[in-house]
Amino acid sequence: MLICNAIICDSNTQYTADVRIENGVIAEIGNNLTDDEAVDATGCYVLPGLVDTNVRLKDLQLSGKNLETLSREALEGGVSTVVLSGEMIGRVDNEITLEFVQKHQLHDGGAKIECAISALSEEGNLTNIALLLKKGGKALYTKTIGDYNLIMRMAQYLKMSNKPLFYFACDKSLSDSGVMSDGAIATSLGLPGIPAICEVVHIAAMIEIAREYGITIVFKSVTEPRSVELIAQARREGVKAECEVALHHLLHSDESCRGFDTDAKINPPLVNESKRQKLISALQQGNINALSALHQPNSDVYKDITFNDASYGTTSIGEYLPLCYTHLVKSGLIDMPTLVRLTSQTPAQQAGLDIGKIGVGEKANLILFNPNDSLKVSHHHSLYKNETLSGRVAMAIQGDEITRF
Repeated sequence: MLICNAIICDSNTQYTADVRIENGVIAEIGNNLTDDEAVDATGCYVLPGLVDTNVRLKDLQLSGKNLETLSREALEGGVSTVVLSGEMIGRVDNEITLEFVQKHQLHDGGAKIECAISALSEEGNLTNIALLLKKGGKALYTKTIGDYNLIMRMAQYLKMSNKPLFYFACDKSLSDSGVMSDGAIATSLGLPGIPAICEVVHIAAMIEIAREYGITIVFKSVTEPRSVELIAQARREGVKAECEVALHHLLHSDESCRGFDTDAKINPPLVNESKRQKLISALQQGNINALSALHQPNSDVYKDITFNDASYGTTSIGEYLPLCYTHLVKSGLIDMPTLVRLTSQTPAQQAGLDIGKIGVGEKANLILFNPNDSLKVSHHHSLYKNETLSGRVAMAIQGDEITRF
């Protein structure tokens, strides 16, 4: 197969060329190439498939149907690989559950599904970390826990396995009493707020764990500018700490919660406009290492209720690449190679995946993206509902499998 006249874009550069794929592998990149099957991609981008390492299933329920739905929605949004968060009902904390996910990780016309391993069982005990990571878990996942003896034992396992810790900083004693970020908007709506210290203090502590044990910690869904600063400073000092931010926290502030819109109730919650602007500055300065769609869809029964009672989450992965292109690239905040680094190359590296690159000899894991097309967000429980976005995924090439949209 030949893709002609495309804008080839990876994390370093972009240029116009042809790409020839043979037996699922990139055989040639150049000009005036020939092949029996050719696609004219003039004006379109060829990108590495996006990778999202912070994805949740509908209603947090682990099932074959939910895995298949997620897989197909993700690929339509330009995401060729998803890594499930350890935060599920039916958490991946044993061999049987891990094998279930692996059995359902490949779907025709869908993204590949990997998973992070839950560090703790439902009872709060350490899982069989070494075995589950050896059997294919891509990372260890935990929310903030108060027992530092457990955390140090996790660090020892990670040191042995050379796998990262995916860490969501959130103080349960503080977060459970609120439903959105503490501040003027929460006060005006009469809703209980979650203070910023809920995140910052635990990120500071875990940076020291990473420093002491030499492990990699990917801080998931960071929202506080102070947290970003702490992580960036730690990186300059040689600590293996990385900062992921959800796209929602760059595009929306807590103003979106006005009118008690439950689609704006996400976890972690949206922050105020001043902090949102600081996050954008951090993105442009290179202090944010990876992005996520923070996809967490919910059934109507969990969203069409009061803000206090509604579940956290919004659907977003099916429009992820158009959302990023419209609001980050077309708006001029970052360029396309930077977007590829944030959404493909770095998340792939964090999960230990050998993808996110375009080059001769590499297995084809490509997205053909048409920036001149448009897409209207139709899902009624999306934070971006009824918004018309620039760009649409036209094709996905995964090895010798071609999916057209």
